[in-house]
Amino acid sequence: MSVVIFDHPLIKHKVALLRDKHTHTNQFRELTEEITTLMAFEALNDIPTKEVSVTTPLETITQTVVVENSVAIIPILRAGLGMVNGIHTLLPTAKVGHIGMYRDHDTLQPKEYYCKLPEKINEKICIIIDPMLATGGSAVAAIDLLKKHGAKKIKLMNIIAAPVGIEAVQKAHPDVQIYVAQKDRCLNENGYILPGLGDAGDRIFGTK
Repeated sequence: MSVVIFDHPLIKHKVALLRDKHTHTNQFRELTEEITTLMAFEALNDIPTKEVSVTTPLETITQTVVVENSVAIIPILRAGLGMVNGIHTLLPTAKVGHIGMYRDHDTLQPKEYYCKLPEKINEKICIIIDPMLATGGSAVAAIDLLKKHGAKKIKLMNIIAAPVGIEAVQKAHPDVQIYVAQKDRCLNENGYILPGLGDAGDRIFGTK
């Protein structure tokens, strides 16, 4: 599958504001949601649909609507929670699962500590969301976990991604479509994305 790296001026504008160290928590959270909504518009372009009959004030027509419960939003805790409302803006009834992953600061490897998924996950488009794709370890582990639970169609959405993270996901799961608002230069010696935007979780929740 391919990688979609967005080139929309609105996304670029909002990412620039998101990166700024002077952007306060409330604005950072709003920008995260807004960028996610803009990305989701493209990521959901193959969502299942059906035809229904709609009666207007003048006549009855056949109209296309989205199939209910066809999408599951799967944030990687905790930073991924900041992107959930961005998709719910477009699909308010979408079910939400949660995968808890943290990165060991010494080994940089992901550690799972929680997993709760919607029912019939095998029948849904699963959109894994996490603001940052650094080494790719957490994303690969989250995709592994979803597939073990029977998920068949998985997409990954990240706001900022490092090349090594994109490559890691592509190598481990070539069937997963990746959506990235902006691809950054590299990782530093501590595994943080450069130029990046700092710790997304801390900035979303105001914990630093």
